[in-house]
Amino acid sequence: MGEAKRRKTTLGEQYGQDTRILPWIPITKSQAELFVSLTTRGAWIGIGVMVVAWVTIRFIGPAFGWWQVVF
Repeated sequence: MGEAKRRKTTLGEQYGQDTRILPWIPITKSQAELFVSLTTRGAWIGIGVMVVAWVTIRFIGPAFGWWQVVF
């Protein structure tokens, strides 16, 4: 308990607040982690959509006679 009190008196108003990545950029570490997780999820969704489109264009469309693949 003594360590927590010392830290609270040392930090003052900033005690318990999330730390910033850089002092001059108003982005906290938790916001940066959220951004990374969202962009990673978006990238995987994009990869999945691209694979589905490729399979549709290359295999499904020609199989149903919608179009022909030209080599």
